[in-house]
Amino acid sequence: MRSSLLKSTSELLRRTRGYSSSAKPERKVAILGAAGGIGQPLSLLMKLNPLVSSLSLSLYDIAGTVGVAADVSHINTPAPADWSGVPQVKGFMGDDQLGEALEGSDVVIIPAGVPRKPGMTRDDLFNINAGIVKALSTAIAKHCPNALVNMISNPVNSTVPIAAEVFKKAGTYDEKKLFGVTTLDVVRAKTFYAGKAGVPVTEVNVPVVGGHAGITILPLFSQATPPSNSLSQEDIVALTKRTQDGGTEVVEAKAGKGSATLSMAYAGAVFAHACLKGLNGVPDVVECSFVQSTVTELPFFASKVRLGKNGVEEVFGLGELSDFEKQGLENLKGELKASIEKGIKFAHGN
Repeated sequence: MRSSLLKSTSELLRRTRGYSSSAKPERKVAILGAAGGIGQPLSLLMKLNPLVSSLSLSLYDIAGTVGVAADVSHINTPAPADWSGVPQVKGFMGDDQLGEALEGSDVVIIPAGVPRKPGMTRDDLFNINAGIVKALSTAIAKHCPNALVNMISNPVNSTVPIAAEVFKKAGTYDEKKLFGVTTLDVVRAKTFYAGKAGVPVTEVNVPVVGGHAGITILPLFSQATPPSNSLSQEDIVALTKRTQDGGTEVVEAKAGKGSATLSMAYAGAVFAHACLKGLNGVPDVVECSFVQSTVTELPFFASKVRLGKNGVEEVFGLGELSDFEKQGLENLKGELKASIEKGIKFAHGN
C-alpha cells in the first residue's frame, strides 16, 4: 500500500506531458520556512518530486529543520547511482546557515511566516511577514540571484513587490524569475467547479486572475473547461465567492488551530513542479501566477503564464470575460493596487 501511494503521488506530481525522466537535469530546491505548517508537507511533496536531485533538497527555518530533514530523508525515493551515503535532504537553521541553504539553488520556495488565525485578514499578517520576506529576499539576492523564487508567504499581493524591490536594490532583479504562488486559488476553483458541475475534477481547468486575497481573486468560470451548461448565474456567483473565501473557510473550520496548510503545500508543490519542468525545457507549461505584468495598468497581476528555461516566457492576456467577471476585475483593482503600493513602501522605508 505504501509503495502504491508513493508511486501514485509521484505520478500526480509529474504531469509532464511527454517529459522523459531519464534525461532530466538534477535540480536543487530550497524551501525557506520548511519546519512550519506549510513547509513540512511541502518538503515531503518535493522529496517525492522526480525532478529534484536527491542530494539537493535544502530545508531552512529558524528552528526545527534538522528534525524535518531527518524525517523526510528516510523516504525511499531514488538516489543517484553514485550516491555514497551523503544525506539526501539537508536541514539548515538560523541566519548563519541561510547562505549555505540557498547556495546553488535553482528554485527557492518561500512559505516562511506566521499563519492566519480566526478574524485575521491577510493584511493583518503584513507587519510580521513583510520583514521576514525582506530578509530572506536579501539573502537570495546574495547567494542564488539566478534562482526562480516562488513566493507563498502572505500577503502575496504585497510580499512579491517587496521581494522585487529588494532584488532591484541588489541589482539582481529579473522579472521573469519572481512568482507569487496563486495556485491554491486555481486548485480550489477546479475543485468547487467540478463538484457543482458534476464533471471529473482531473479534467477541469479554471484560470484565476488578479491577486491572492479576497476580492482580488477572480476565477474565470466563463473560461472553465469542460464547459457546463448546468450552472446558473447564481451558481457562478456562489462559486466565485467560495473561491475568494477559501482560506477563511479553512481557518474557521480549524477553529483557531491552523490555516490552509495541506492544500497550500500541495498547490506549492504543483507550481514548483511546473517551474522545474520549464527549466528543463518541457514545452507548453502554463500556470497562473502573480507576476510583473502589463495585462492591466497594475504593475503586478496574476494571469496565465508560460514557463520556460528562463522562468516566465510569456504572460497571457485575460481573454474574453463575462459581464460578471468584467465587473469583478474593476472591483479588485483598487484593493490590489493598495496592497502592491504597501509592499513597495515597506521595502523602501524599512
